[in-house]
Amino acid sequence: MPRGSKDKYTAKQKRKAEHIEDSYKARGVPEDEAEARAWATVNKQSGGGDKFGGSGQKTSAANKEAARKSSARRAAATRESTPRPGQRLEAMNKTELMELARKRDIAGRSRMRKEELLQALRKASA
Repeated sequence: MPRGSKDKYTAKQKRKAEHIEDSYKARGVPEDEAEARAWATVNKQSGGGDKFGGSGQKTSAANKEAARKSSARRAAATRESTPRPGQRLEAMNKTELMELARKRDIAGRSRMRKEELLQALRKASA
């Protein structure tokens, strides 16, 4: 089977990838990038093609379930604008810092500059 072939994927996996791809396109992601991300998501959730001979048959049900839950958790965090684990405060813009300060209920945040927000957030998390 040539690399990139989708012969080992079930119809359900193909539909799932198509819906994910459409979602990315609606958000303005280029078509080729949207397709790549969609198939990467399907592979992450199912371990590969589920038809006979596909690598998805070797992936345990528990691992597939864990991957689905992980993917759902990350998607929900993205919708809530929660910073990803390990994302540095310095990499955030002032609006993101302000939102984080609002969630942590830091007093005086509306009058703070970016550097002051960084210091207050560091102090609050320490």
